[in-house]
Amino acid sequence: MGGAIGDILPLALGVAISPVPIIAAILMLLSPRARGASIAFLLGWVIGIVVAVTAFTLLSSALPAPDSDGSKPVQGIITIVLGLVLMGVGVKQWQGRPRGDDAPVLPSWMSAIDTMTPAKSLGLGFLLAAVNPKNLIMAVGAGVIIGSADLGSSALIITIIVFTALAASTVAVPVVAYLIAADRMSTPLQALRQWLVRENAVVMAVLMGVIGVVMIGKGLGRF
Repeated sequence: MGGAIGDILPLALGVAISPVPIIAAILMLLSPRARGASIAFLLGWVIGIVVAVTAFTLLSSALPAPDSDGSKPVQGIITIVLGLVLMGVGVKQWQGRPRGDDAPVLPSWMSAIDTMTPAKSLGLGFLLAAVNPKNLIMAVGAGVIIGSADLGSSALIITIIVFTALAASTVAVPVVAYLIAADRMSTPLQALRQWLVRENAVVMAVLMGVIGVVMIGKGLGRF
């Protein structure tokens, strides 16, 4: 189990540091329905992560068993391909970063966050976690690692919980901090939002590139 957890940590970190869901959570915390919307968003985010990772973990059980020498070529090829895709995403993010005084471009749905009900916030959190392509790639990678680690039921559940806890932490921290000290969080949240909006593309480019290299290395190690 320890090996599997070590292997999925970079992928969980990749989900955690993704700026878009953090920005969405902060915008909800600054909206008129801050408490209900942010809690619902966090719940949807956690459920989405669990569903995605669990689904791909179960699907990976259908992959061929290890060869007689212990190698796992199919899992290795999948991991390498995912790593290459992540590196490609990183290159695209870097090329699309704002230049000079250009204003960063954010998804159009963010302008509607102020009016979102808790139900819509729950759905948004789920979609960003389980359907967003970047997170989906990392969920596939984590599922392949967990599913091919030959874990018992308890160890498998613990590994998924660890992945989910780390992946959801960066959305959970501002939400929990707001619930504890709402009156003191407005200024720090505004500052964090502005920094994330400005550096979104650069953060994602570096993150995808590093995790892509790690995935390729782990894939080669399965041969």
